[in-house]
Amino acid sequence: MMLVDSHCHLDFPEFQEDFAEMMSRAAAAGVGMMLTISTHLSRFPQVLAVAERHDNIYCTVGIHPHEALSESGVTAEQLIELARHPKVVGFGETGLDYFYEHSPREQQIANFRAHIQAARQANLPVIIHTRDADLDTARILEEEMAIGAFPGLIHCFSSGRALGEKAIELGLYVSLSGILTFKKSDELRAIAKDLPLDRLLVETDSPFLAPMPHRGKRCEPAFVVRTADQLAALHGIPSALLADRTTTNFLRLFRKVAP
Repeated sequence: MMLVDSHCHLDFPEFQEDFAEMMSRAAAAGVGMMLTISTHLSRFPQVLAVAERHDNIYCTVGIHPHEALSESGVTAEQLIELARHPKVVGFGETGLDYFYEHSPREQQIANFRAHIQAARQANLPVIIHTRDADLDTARILEEEMAIGAFPGLIHCFSSGRALGEKAIELGLYVSLSGILTFKKSDELRAIAKDLPLDRLLVETDSPFLAPMPHRGKRCEPAFVVRTADQLAALHGIPSALLADRTTTNFLRLFRKVAP
């Protein structure tokens, strides 16, 4: 059995003191591959350095919606040029966050569209963050798909059923995090149960959102097993089969990753 943590932030300071031990715990848990995600273009070199040091870690390049104002004006061409590196396999995370609104909505949307354009031109996935922005996210995805298809996924899915179904309809993937295990996530579990297995991934979003029974602690890639077990139970299949399906999905979506 091999699991992939499809979204984590291994360049964050929370992992500086025990990185080697964290990697050992991931390996012991059956987590054979990790995708560490860019949130700032200005900090991309640190993200890439983590991926370069480890054969089983890949990375993305992009700007989180929280940073859309401080890192505005990004172009698809800039992103594509940085994605020429063999360890860079996607764009983002990008998208819309209307819960915190650390950046103006107009700038979030502009950056989001630039990342989508890069995904379309390079045929690499765009990793989408969306919070309290289901309607605008669905509208932009539909508008951009009408221009031309692009691969991508909604990460850390915790949105409503309509957006989940729209993502699948548009050919995108959906990634589930530790939120799936939270006591008050009955609605999310009901949605996840109905989403097709061939479009699902699992992630930790480390160091955030540790699943039960680790909630409140620093999250790390080994904990993706908890989310995978919960998703397997919802679909009524063995955990080993869920691991195989989600790993296959990951490799199908992230085509630059070496199997």
